[in-house]
Amino acid sequence: MKDCVIVGGGLIGMLSAYELVQAGRRVKLLERGQTGQEASWAGGGILSPLYPWRYPDAVSELASWGQARYQALAEALCEQSGIDPEWQQSGLLMLDTEEQAEAAAWAERYQVPLETLDSAAIQQCEPVVDGHHSTALWMPAVAQIRNPRLLAALRRTLELRGVVFEEQQEVHAVQHQGGRITGVKTSQGEIPADHVVIASGAWSRQLLNDPRYLTAVEPVRGQMLLYKGAPGLLNTIVMSEGHYAIPRKDGHILVGSTMEYVGFDKSTTPSAASALRQIAEQLVPALGDVEIVRHWAGLRPGSVEGVPYIGEHPEISGLYINTGHFRNGVVLGLASARLLGDLILRRASPFDQSLYAIER
Repeated sequence: MKDCVIVGGGLIGMLSAYELVQAGRRVKLLERGQTGQEASWAGGGILSPLYPWRYPDAVSELASWGQARYQALAEALCEQSGIDPEWQQSGLLMLDTEEQAEAAAWAERYQVPLETLDSAAIQQCEPVVDGHHSTALWMPAVAQIRNPRLLAALRRTLELRGVVFEEQQEVHAVQHQGGRITGVKTSQGEIPADHVVIASGAWSRQLLNDPRYLTAVEPVRGQMLLYKGAPGLLNTIVMSEGHYAIPRKDGHILVGSTMEYVGFDKSTTPSAASALRQIAEQLVPALGDVEIVRHWAGLRPGSVEGVPYIGEHPEISGLYINTGHFRNGVVLGLASARLLGDLILRRASPFDQSLYAIER
């Protein structure tokens, strides 16, 4: 019998597997499609919540813990897998300045470097930004990671450590007896397990199939554009009115994203592409002359105020949930996996578990 079956092969599932396998547990990871091809792949990889002062402490606590450890994770994965996740400290330049007092109070509380820039300092920080902005907020410590490469590095590392991946393996139900998990029923048969973790993103609520829990977990479509610029065209992450442009090392620039409540529809739309083009040129006017090479959509797992659900089922021992990270799956994922590991392994945890309980 496998020690643990994780249902969901995205970043949350793989980080959870990484946490458990490091503690000596045997892990099997089941994925209904292809590993790492849903919201984990589709996002931008900013290692900070957007406007972090707007979130509850439960989000800031997870984000802060993960931010302090992501560079070390990226270096370890690169060494073990040979794939560089491209962690880089790009900084975050926010052209919204209406919440300076709230931002400053949050930054002081969490000891995060934050500066207010005038127009000259904005141009010095990022010359390609529209010069009409008189002030901006600057968080120089914010980093990013290239999430498709992070997923590839994680998968390779987990395979080397003995984690079993089974793709095209849809889980139809969790199985339990006498208040204890016994395994899962899949499209290819039954798989016994001592522990089961549901980390299926927007699909988690359907899989749990209990109307009392995860009521807020629903798909929220986000559409993105990818530009192919010259390396160095943009060097910082630039953001305004909830939208962002993220520069990659090779010159690609991601622009996103929409927020659409359209169910499990992952299609792209011409209207979103047009809106994102406008946004891109407002953030970085030079993108008007740069080729768009891709347009895609992903489905985020919505939650109340962006607080994920991480914990053991209150009635089924051995059944755990790790989902509902909304727009912050990458930055919250590392700490979420740590908390999940603490719960399964019965370790002391740096987090207040009650903030993330599924019955909250």
